[in-house]
Amino acid sequence: MGVSALKWQGWLVGLVVLAGLLVFAPLGLYVWASGDPASPPAPAVAESVRVTGCRIDPASRRVVAGVEATGRGSYVVTVEFRDRAEATPGSRSAQSLVKIPGVTPHNPEHAEAIGPVWPPATTPWCGVAHVGVADDAPEPGGG
Repeated sequence: MGVSALKWQGWLVGLVVLAGLLVFAPLGLYVWASGDPASPPAPAVAESVRVTGCRIDPASRRVVAGVEATGRGSYVVTVEFRDRAEATPGSRSAQSLVKIPGVTPHNPEHAEAIGPVWPPATTPWCGVAHVGVADDAPEPGGG
Protein backbone atom coordinates (compact mmCIF):
# COMPACT_ATOMS: atom_id res chain seq x y z
CA MET A 1 0.00 0.00 0.00
CA GLY A 2 2.83 2.39 0.75
CA VAL A 3 4.22 2.21 -2.79
CA SER A 4 0.81 2.83 -4.34
CA ALA A 5 0.25 6.01 -2.28
CA LEU A 6 3.67 7.38 -3.29
CA LYS A 7 2.93 6.59 -6.92
CA TRP A 8 -0.32 8.59 -6.82
CA GLN A 9 1.37 11.49 -5.05
CA GLY A 10 3.97 11.58 -7.80
CA TRP A 11 1.28 11.62 -10.48
CA LEU A 12 -0.58 14.37 -8.62
CA VAL A 13 2.54 16.54 -8.39
CA GLY A 14 3.23 15.94 -12.08
CA LEU A 15 -0.31 16.93 -13.08
CA VAL A 16 -0.19 20.09 -10.94
CA VAL A 17 3.13 21.09 -12.56
CA LEU A 18 1.70 20.41 -16.03
CA ALA A 19 -1.43 22.46 -15.26
CA GLY A 20 0.75 25.33 -14.02
CA LEU A 21 2.79 25.27 -17.22
CA LEU A 22 -0.36 25.28 -19.35
CA VAL A 23 -1.69 28.28 -17.46
CA PHE A 24 1.42 30.38 -16.92
CA ALA A 25 3.61 29.62 -19.96
CA PRO A 26 1.39 31.52 -22.45
CA LEU A 27 1.26 34.46 -20.06
CA GLY A 28 5.04 34.46 -19.72
CA LEU A 29 5.49 34.25 -23.50
CA TYR A 30 3.06 37.15 -23.99
CA VAL A 31 4.93 39.35 -21.51
CA TRP A 32 8.29 38.41 -23.02
CA ALA A 33 7.13 39.02 -26.62
CA SER A 34 5.50 42.36 -25.88
CA GLY A 35 8.81 43.86 -24.68
CA ASP A 36 9.26 47.59 -24.87
CA PRO A 37 6.79 49.58 -26.96
CA ALA A 38 8.01 50.44 -30.44
CA SER A 39 9.78 53.75 -30.64
CA PRO A 40 8.08 56.46 -32.68
CA PRO A 41 9.40 57.00 -36.20
CA ALA A 42 12.19 59.45 -36.77
CA PRO A 43 10.89 62.98 -37.40
CA ALA A 44 12.37 62.98 -40.92
CA VAL A 45 10.32 59.88 -41.80
CA ALA A 46 7.10 61.22 -40.26
CA GLU A 47 7.52 64.56 -42.06
CA SER A 48 8.08 62.79 -45.38
CA VAL A 49 4.44 61.69 -45.66
CA ARG A 50 1.32 63.85 -45.78
CA VAL A 51 -2.34 63.61 -46.70
CA THR A 52 -3.05 65.68 -49.82
CA GLY A 53 -6.79 65.14 -50.07
CA CYS A 54 -9.77 63.69 -48.27
CA ARG A 55 -12.98 63.02 -50.18
CA ILE A 56 -15.98 60.74 -50.31
CA ASP A 57 -16.23 58.57 -53.42
CA PRO A 58 -19.73 59.24 -54.84
CA ALA A 59 -20.28 55.68 -56.10
CA SER A 60 -19.22 53.68 -53.02
CA ARG A 61 -19.63 56.38 -50.29
CA ARG A 62 -16.19 55.35 -48.98
CA VAL A 63 -13.65 57.88 -47.77
CA VAL A 64 -10.60 58.18 -50.02
CA ALA A 65 -7.43 59.90 -48.77
CA GLY A 66 -4.69 60.99 -51.14
CA VAL A 67 -1.24 60.39 -49.65
CA GLU A 68 2.08 61.82 -50.85
CA ALA A 69 5.53 60.61 -49.81
CA THR A 70 8.84 62.38 -50.35
CA GLY A 71 12.33 61.43 -49.27
CA ARG A 72 13.94 58.07 -50.04
CA GLY A 73 12.83 54.46 -49.68
CA SER A 74 9.49 52.77 -49.22
CA TYR A 75 6.92 53.62 -46.60
CA VAL A 76 3.99 51.87 -44.95
CA VAL A 77 1.53 54.55 -43.87
CA THR A 78 -1.41 54.20 -41.50
CA VAL A 79 -4.09 56.70 -42.50
CA GLU A 80 -6.75 57.59 -39.96
CA PHE A 81 -10.35 58.58 -40.74
CA ARG A 82 -12.46 60.53 -38.22
CA ASP A 83 -15.47 62.80 -38.23
CA ARG A 84 -13.48 65.68 -36.67
CA ALA A 85 -9.84 66.70 -36.54
CA GLU A 86 -9.61 66.55 -32.73
CA ALA A 87 -9.57 63.09 -31.23
CA THR A 88 -11.79 62.87 -28.18
CA PRO A 89 -10.86 60.61 -25.25
CA GLY A 90 -12.22 57.12 -25.74
CA SER A 91 -13.19 57.75 -29.35
CA ARG A 92 -12.21 55.26 -32.02
CA SER A 93 -11.31 55.94 -35.59
CA ALA A 94 -11.08 53.85 -38.70
CA GLN A 95 -7.61 53.20 -40.12
CA SER A 96 -6.20 51.95 -43.39
CA LEU A 97 -2.70 50.85 -44.43
CA VAL A 98 -1.10 51.91 -47.69
CA LYS A 99 2.37 51.02 -48.99
CA ILE A 100 4.24 53.61 -51.00
CA PRO A 101 7.30 52.01 -52.67
CA GLY A 102 10.23 53.51 -54.56
CA VAL A 103 10.26 57.06 -53.24
CA THR A 104 13.23 59.21 -54.32
CA PRO A 105 14.03 62.80 -53.42
CA HIS A 106 13.34 63.98 -56.97
CA ASN A 107 10.27 61.81 -57.56
CA PRO A 108 7.59 61.94 -54.85
CA GLU A 109 5.07 59.09 -54.98
CA HIS A 110 1.32 59.24 -54.51
CA ALA A 111 -1.17 56.64 -53.30
CA GLU A 112 -4.76 56.46 -52.14
CA ALA A 113 -5.98 54.98 -48.86
CA ILE A 114 -9.53 53.64 -48.93
CA GLY A 115 -11.50 54.09 -45.74
CA PRO A 116 -14.91 53.00 -44.48
CA VAL A 117 -18.33 53.80 -45.88
CA TRP A 118 -19.07 57.28 -44.60
CA PRO A 119 -22.40 58.58 -43.25
CA PRO A 120 -23.99 61.21 -45.52
CA ALA A 121 -24.44 63.96 -42.91
CA THR A 122 -20.78 64.25 -41.76
CA THR A 123 -17.57 65.54 -43.30
CA PRO A 124 -14.58 63.22 -42.94
CA TRP A 125 -11.15 64.16 -41.63
CA CYS A 126 -8.14 62.20 -42.91
CA GLY A 127 -4.69 62.24 -41.34
CA VAL A 128 -1.47 60.27 -40.99
CA ALA A 129 -1.54 58.15 -37.83
CA HIS A 130 1.77 56.32 -38.26
CA VAL A 131 4.61 56.04 -40.77
CA GLY A 132 6.88 53.04 -40.98
CA VAL A 133 9.82 52.31 -43.26
CA ALA A 134 9.10 49.29 -45.47
CA ASP A 135 11.60 46.59 -46.28
CA ASP A 136 12.82 47.05 -49.87
CA ALA A 137 14.09 43.50 -50.25
CA PRO A 138 12.99 41.92 -53.53
CA GLU A 139 10.49 39.10 -53.40
CA PRO A 140 11.85 35.60 -53.98
CA GLY A 141 11.73 34.67 -57.66
CA GLY A 142 10.79 38.22 -58.61
CA GLY A 143 12.80 40.97 -60.19
